Amino acid sequence: MGGKVLLLGMGMQGSAALYDLAKSEAVDYITVVDNKTDLDEKLRNYDNVKGISLDIENDQKDLINLMENADVVVELLPAKFTFPVAKMAVQVGKNLVSAMYFNDPGEEDPVKVQERRQDINALDNLAKEKGIILLSEFGMDPGLDLIVGKKAIEEFDEVVDFYSYGAGFPEFSCANNPLKYKFTWSITGVLMSYLRPAFIIKNGNIMEIAAREIFAEKNRHYLQIDELGDALESYPNGNSVHYAELLGIKNSVQNMARFTCRWPGHGDFWERMARCGFLDRKPISVGKLQISPLEFCAALLGGQKQFYYGPQERDVALIRVDVRGIKDGKEQRVIYQVIDYRDLDTGLTAMSRTTGFTASIGAQLILKGKITKKGLLTPLDIPYGMVEDEISMRGIKIEKNISN
Repeated sequence: MGGKVLLLGMGMQGSAALYDLAKSEAVDYITVVDNKTDLDEKLRNYDNVKGISLDIENDQKDLINLMENADVVVELLPAKFTFPVAKMAVQVGKNLVSAMYFNDPGEEDPVKVQERRQDINALDNLAKEKGIILLSEFGMDPGLDLIVGKKAIEEFDEVVDFYSYGAGFPEFSCANNPLKYKFTWSITGVLMSYLRPAFIIKNGNIMEIAAREIFAEKNRHYLQIDELGDALESYPNGNSVHYAELLGIKNSVQNMARFTCRWPGHGDFWERMARCGFLDRKPISVGKLQISPLEFCAALLGGQKQFYYGPQERDVALIRVDVRGIKDGKEQRVIYQVIDYRDLDTGLTAMSRTTGFTASIGAQLILKGKITKKGLLTPLDIPYGMVEDEISMRGIKIEKNISN
């Protein structure tokens, strides 16, 4: 007998998660919550799926009531909802899978960072007491990249260099607008990620890259992958020091960084935008209105057809983990790589497949009882083989190359 899933969010990633969950023998019934006016139309081809229109920000009591009837909640909402929804799930004692961070990577106020860290620890302890699972960061990046990264590290006795790439961008042939980029997930989420500090390890030293400088030329490099048609601009993304600790390599690794990739020219534009304040979150006065520059930019870009994919255009999802170190006394290099493309038959983008399918797999593993650890978990708590088997059955291949 299968379980009941409450799927929050019917955007691109939610659509992919629903497509996958609906085919699973581990799932009997799915309730989809979103505020879209065409929700019923999106669900009309599914059996045992019910759509409920809800304002999640203001109808929290209704959302909690829906959670009480679910075995697992899959949260694929905009980032601002992630932690509040997690707290609701713990309140009612329900398992949860989210593709997002529970912390706020863009928050630079040390007091607020510490407060959130304390709240997360408290939530972890309460989840353990209630015997439930909170599986966070279980999408593509973060998610698959961390699972693959942990597997790559296991190939070594000592890790010296660790470089990780996670990116989604248009196939070169359809990178045909001024940004050479099209959106496959929350525009606000994309732009928020364009203004947050990064931490890398270089020659054994921790370096902080300021939020407004992640696109600076000195912080970018080019990545050549023959299958993709041109070199990719790569810029630092996230806190590599944090993941060095989680992966157990902080004491040995000399160079470590996580990167996102775009086609050349993208970084030059957004570096100027960041320095000019167009990505700031703090509202400014526009006539009688208060609006943040970031909100304005998201609305401006989101209202233009040129920044979305046409029916026959494909996006690319890239995960690449490049690790160098020592194995049996010899130098070794291991590269794990995923390149996925939009499925034109289903219309599902590569980003939605790699994110939504992964979140769906997490929910199914919980329903099948294959994840036994309780509390707040990350992708590093889930065995590589378990996920690799599932993801390959969905046509997403992880390739491996070893060299000296």
